[in-house]
Amino acid sequence: MPVVVVMGVAGSGKSTVAALLAERLRLPWIDADVFHSPTNVARMAAGMPLRDADREPWLAAVAEWIAAHADTGCVVACSALTRGYRDRLREAGTPLWFLHLCGDRAVLAERLRRRQGHFATVALLDSQLATLEHLGVDEQGTEIDVRLDPASIVRAATERLAVS
Repeated sequence: MPVVVVMGVAGSGKSTVAALLAERLRLPWIDADVFHSPTNVARMAAGMPLRDADREPWLAAVAEWIAAHADTGCVVACSALTRGYRDRLREAGTPLWFLHLCGDRAVLAERLRRRQGHFATVALLDSQLATLEHLGVDEQGTEIDVRLDPASIVRAATERLAVS
């Protein structure tokens, strides 16, 4: 069974797509945001980007969850913005397939402006876009434009996952 990481910057639709994809694949899923410490959440809510040191315990917890679900497969909504962060998730010891939700800054900013009740706001977008490293040619996965509706993204992802 696959272990899929739905990745991208804030506002790309990771949680929505991960939930739908997990339902389609009949796999458990989790939003990696649940592993952020209260300090990290407060920092991001204040518009302050996280540093690598802030992310390390969070990435460790996400990798641990992946490892615990590797045998059955799972879906994780996780920003996984850099190759280094993705490598840290690979330390779970199972192959990962990344679904990178890509989008134009204007589209992402508009989504973030409309979003309510989440700590990641438009104030974090530019730092996340600056940090983002697209998938390397040696990384398993695909990139899909966020302008597609979530159901279309899930359809495209499952088709690409099947041929990987």
